[in-house]
Amino acid sequence: MTGGPDIPGPALLFCPGDRPDRYAKAAARADAVIIDLEDSVAPDAKDGAREQLSQAWPQLDPERTIVRVNPFGSPWWEQDARAVRELGVRFVMLPKAEGAGPVRALEPARVIALCESAAGVLAAPAIAAEPGCAALTWGGEDLMADLGGASSRRSTGGMHDVVVHARSSVLIAAAAHGKPAVDTVYLDIADLDGLASEAREAAETGFRAKMCIHPGHAEPIREAFRPPEEEVRWARGVLKAAEENPSGVFRYEGRMIDAPLLGQARAVLRRAGE
Repeated sequence: MTGGPDIPGPALLFCPGDRPDRYAKAAARADAVIIDLEDSVAPDAKDGAREQLSQAWPQLDPERTIVRVNPFGSPWWEQDARAVRELGVRFVMLPKAEGAGPVRALEPARVIALCESAAGVLAAPAIAAEPGCAALTWGGEDLMADLGGASSRRSTGGMHDVVVHARSSVLIAAAAHGKPAVDTVYLDIADLDGLASEAREAAETGFRAKMCIHPGHAEPIREAFRPPEEEVRWARGVLKAAEENPSGVFRYEGRMIDAPLLGQARAVLRRAGE
């Protein structure tokens, strides 16, 4: 990665915090589980969910477990923040992130900041600059609600232009500060082709991981983030050729190779796990 602390991925699967019976199952299906204390837990079940997480924590893998707390300023924020500190949670997802203060309040956890409002998208560069920020991610539906819109997608399935802008802004803000970016969930559970297409585009443009809400989405995301063998072969070859051509610009398989293409080759091998 380009600086900053690493995060698990590429498939990050949400699991309701009040369903501890599903924690291990979710972790087994994906690269990491996001135990959610926010949207998937009813208000009257939030205190219980926090307690259930605390009880289950010793059996969880801290390297592959992300806890999404409730937003800063919510009735559950203080207790959630205290709980993740006391448990020693390594990765915390901060919803409705709109500034650096809550990121600092969650230290020493590494914070995956969820920019899902107009203020959050505009604050993405400042949030990414925080040492405690491990990654940025975004959310289209909350953003549209904040904008007064009806849906993040057109009737044809594609994202509205303002949503694409927000997604791109978060990706660029993360990269500018050497932090990874995580793509949002794909809500149409049955549309695996649409999921695969969106996940491939996310991987090709620089996202390091993608969140999902259904176990059946984890493997298509993994497959989409895995580069084709031909791309891997080319990347290995061009980087080996670069070692033999220290001048900086050279020809490889009919293409002129310079620093940007070498960077793309390294990105391909990173996606391949090399």
